[in-house]
Amino acid sequence: MIQNIPNLKELQQEITRFLLQYRFALKEIETKVEILQEEFELIHEYNPIEHVTSRIKSPQSIINKMIKKGCTSSLADIKENIRDIAGVRIICSFTEDIYKIGDMLKNQKDVEVVQIKDYIKNPKANGYRSLHLIVKIPIFMSDRMEQVYVEIQIRTIAMDFWASLEHKIYYKYNKEIPKHIQDSLRDAAQQAAELDKKMEDLNREINILKAHDASKNNHHFTTELLAKFSEFLS
Repeated sequence: MIQNIPNLKELQQEITRFLLQYRFALKEIETKVEILQEEFELIHEYNPIEHVTSRIKSPQSIINKMIKKGCTSSLADIKENIRDIAGVRIICSFTEDIYKIGDMLKNQKDVEVVQIKDYIKNPKANGYRSLHLIVKIPIFMSDRMEQVYVEIQIRTIAMDFWASLEHKIYYKYNKEIPKHIQDSLRDAAQQAAELDKKMEDLNREINILKAHDASKNNHHFTTELLAKFSEFLS
């Protein structure tokens, strides 16, 4: 038994390092999103990101997924086959913001996009909508560099509201959901999508009005400045 203690310590260290990789990966993504938020607020005077949440799957969730996918208990196998151990959810104001943020993250040189699932253009059968990116980012440890998978979900407030409540409804009733309830949930998802579209149309109209007002103000400012300059020269 005593002879096995060093092996147990090594195993504990490997598991600790394995989970740390995902914590560090989340910090990397969160930092990238914070930078985008600050840039938008300071330069563009508009922030498309409402809020950000992150999570690491619990050991039980990882085990359940291992069984579902038929993974071995090797950490390398788990890492390669379970790519949503670390997850970041970005909630945006409008649907067009989802694709803007997605493109900005995809264009960063140290982000490797592995898979894209667009459940906005192609909603799931139950009505679920969201943009999912599976990415790999480098994590620099004391003695090595690791490429770590992170799942990024980007959705609007309405999409997130529907997904959160749909999950709670299914969680409460741990059996097959009756068809009429499934149909009602799909209808609610469609209504949320229509609300997103309406709010985006209104936002687009406001942006057109703002651009028009800014153009008028600039013209007035330029005319006034030229008049003062001419007066000064005379």
